[in-house]
Amino acid sequence: LTACSSSPDKKDPLSGKTAEEIHAEAKEQMDNENYEKAIELFEALQSRYPYGRLAQQAQLETAYAYYKQEEPDLAISTLDRFIKQYPSHPNLDYAYYLKGLVNFNEDLGLFGDITRADMSERDPKGARAAFYTFRDLVTRFPDSKYAADSRLRMGFLINTLARHEINVASYYLRRGAYVAAVRRANDVLTEFPQT
Repeated sequence: LTACSSSPDKKDPLSGKTAEEIHAEAKEQMDNENYEKAIELFEALQSRYPYGRLAQQAQLETAYAYYKQEEPDLAISTLDRFIKQYPSHPNLDYAYYLKGLVNFNEDLGLFGDITRADMSERDPKGARAAFYTFRDLVTRFPDSKYAADSRLRMGFLINTLARHEINVASYYLRRGAYVAAVRRANDVLTEFPQT
């Protein structure tokens, strides 16, 4: 019986706080790089005040906190939900940009910053997803403040994807799989002629 009863002396620390107060506290946690607590507060804000302007902003901030906490899957799912729920939001370009960054940096792996690994030698799934996200941003929001950086990243990603295909073709060539090597090289010529 005691396990099912709720303790009346436990008080909710957020009870009585306005959306602005919860948002300010969450932003403070973000500034202190306490992303876990910030996510908790942003999610509380969204559940308590789901229809407010700050709830929409909190969803974007949650995605950024997941990104900084190196949880790319959660960041992407949060951004996908935001993009689907608010297709005319004024910060939609930022949502696309952040999604592209999450995919772009996902390819670096755990020790990517330390080892400076070549992205072309890794699985190109994240690079392709980043490219398509940046392309969507540039197409939908050509005048966005994130468009110029997205174009630069797209150029880098195209070259990386082409280099990946060349690496695979070279591998096939070393193994004596000449037909597969020719097909991969041909794919580079048709898919990435500008590289």
